[in-house]
Amino acid sequence: MRRENTMQDGAQVLHLRNGGTSVVLDLSATGLPAFVHWGADLGDLSDSELAGLVSASLVQRVSGGLDHPARLSILPSEAFGWQGSPGLVGSRAGRDFSPAFVTTAVETDAASVVVSALDPAAGLELTAELSLDGSGTLLQRLRVRNIGEDDYELERLSATLPLPSSAREILDTSGRHLRERMPQRHPFVMGSHVRESRKGRPGADSTLFLAVGTPGFGFERGLVHGAHLAWSGNHRMLVERQVTGATILQGGELLAPGEVRLAPGESYLAPPLIASWGDGLNTFTARLHAHVRARPSHPRSPRPVTLNTWEAVYFAHDLDGLRDLASVGARVGVERFVLDDGWFRGRRHDRAGLGDWFVDDEVWPHGLEPLIQHVRGLGMQFGLWVEPEMVNEDSDLARAHPEWILQTGGRIPVEGRQQQVLDLSHPGAYGYIRERMLALLADHTIDYLKWDHNRDLVDAGSTITGRAAVHENVEALYRLLDELKAAHPGLEIESCASGGARVDLGILAHTDRIWTSDCIDPLERLPIQKYTGVVVPYELMGTHVGGTVSHSTGRTSTLRVRAATALFGHFGIESDLRTFSEPELDALAAWVGYHQRHRAMFHTGTAVHADLDDDTADLRGVVAEDRSRAVFVFTQVRSSDTYPPALLRFPGLDDDAVYRVGIPVEPASDPIAGQSALAWAESGVELSGRVLRTVGVAAPVLFPEQAVVIELGALD
Repeated sequence: MRRENTMQDGAQVLHLRNGGTSVVLDLSATGLPAFVHWGADLGDLSDSELAGLVSASLVQRVSGGLDHPARLSILPSEAFGWQGSPGLVGSRAGRDFSPAFVTTAVETDAASVVVSALDPAAGLELTAELSLDGSGTLLQRLRVRNIGEDDYELERLSATLPLPSSAREILDTSGRHLRERMPQRHPFVMGSHVRESRKGRPGADSTLFLAVGTPGFGFERGLVHGAHLAWSGNHRMLVERQVTGATILQGGELLAPGEVRLAPGESYLAPPLIASWGDGLNTFTARLHAHVRARPSHPRSPRPVTLNTWEAVYFAHDLDGLRDLASVGARVGVERFVLDDGWFRGRRHDRAGLGDWFVDDEVWPHGLEPLIQHVRGLGMQFGLWVEPEMVNEDSDLARAHPEWILQTGGRIPVEGRQQQVLDLSHPGAYGYIRERMLALLADHTIDYLKWDHNRDLVDAGSTITGRAAVHENVEALYRLLDELKAAHPGLEIESCASGGARVDLGILAHTDRIWTSDCIDPLERLPIQKYTGVVVPYELMGTHVGGTVSHSTGRTSTLRVRAATALFGHFGIESDLRTFSEPELDALAAWVGYHQRHRAMFHTGTAVHADLDDDTADLRGVVAEDRSRAVFVFTQVRSSDTYPPALLRFPGLDDDAVYRVGIPVEPASDPIAGQSALAWAESGVELSGRVLRTVGVAAPVLFPEQAVVIELGALD
């Protein structure tokens, strides 16, 4: 990272550069440092150029405006003329509502800047850290400390970033159970576009990221800036455009009234806002993926092909049947077998048993060991489903400790999925769940926990304090996950939440993958995986091959499209393989083998999406880090507007390299539906990356709801 500081004409300028990104701060601004630039690398600027850049950014006073126009600081505040959304909201019973922080120290190293500031009148101390990593991803994290003599009630502490004036279109995501992370686009007009999550977890309808760019920006082109909040509870994201021209992006935890009350000496650390930019979402995403992959906790071993039992057997647990299922799984190349819901005491349906984390001796008279030994004897890892944060009212736990249920006003909340939520901030509840999970892991050889969370939170209050307890529960969950992994090195944990209702980089700092959605229908999965993948790399995204008939949509799909859709992610199977014919098992084994041969590239390479001219189709792929090879999947979602379809252009390749392009015979044979041979698919074709990006090749003619794998390899 390159850091530049200059003092000229009273202006002190900090220029951070890394990974193709520049951040310029004016340290001499009134109060706190002001943003001058965040985005493209500005190059090696001289002292006079940096001072000139600051001078050039200062706007004129205008009629009807303040005498001293506000500048966007790292914590915008009304005290210095900011009339948009403030970075901090709070008070002491109404007093000290408008903080006026003044910088007291600036510390920089090779990768970050830490600004310390003080408002002695309000009795508050602020620490703001901004850092650029090697990918050019910007992290901003804020901490506020109460140095006053009485309690300070914090309502909001949000990180804020500038947006360029070219940002005129908003992209965010929404959705529901079985249809998470659907894209939404909006014109960016004057005012605020606010997305809030009040579900106690991000929720299926929350936005995974908030991005703003030039109108019509896509994956391949168009300047775009955006951010993700790495937090697993309630949150608030906004973009705002003011008549002054100030345009911002802001994100932070959404706090309930009284949820964070700082006693003298106490502090609050806000979740990190992780921000990226790029010419197109492919570049935006590449920065985020490089950031995630650089974490010390990021999985480094090959992601095991997983067989999960849920859609195969549901609650019908039978040792002989599950042994048979595991044996068939081993035959097709499965490396991890996961026993889903239904194994613990009283759990014959989803209306009872949650909280009673003991193996049900009626269903499992000899315990889980016979199944575990069979699975491990086949060379597979063993995984187990748990939902520790939840409790059924029909359970021994709820009957013994109703005070461990999150609630307010002495009333039990409205049920969701016939269950309630435990208060992990309650020492009794935390201690019980910790003991039960550690006992399960100590008594059985378990390599993997599928950790579920199957309902939104409502009335989530503590019976100890009477206050809202979402924040404390998220922190307790993080602590519990870390304790389990510390006690059992090598244990991997999946974050599942009604499918994909808790997908964020906060939970992924403590787990090893997310379950992308309970919907495994391949056509529904295409957009779900596409927009989940804007933030989450493929190796952290559970992608499974479901049954011929989707359990969530009723749609019938070929194995080819089911497997091709799952190909790039943490590959798995969610189907009763005992019902497959031998030819079907052979075909599935071929897909498993293809994934295993290429997964090292799928899980380290650059994920790319093509902006096709025809929205009836989808083209996505992974390009190796050195761009020497790539694998793409082309899916004909529905019948094309033209017949044959429009040309396919391949993003992400090396313009100057020559690639041989072809369709592998295996794992899918003869997917072409046209009435004559496709020339380049028959004999292969050699074209430069530049030609493949700008001109492309003829698209295969496929029936609707079909897919084909395309391989590209650079010639020596």
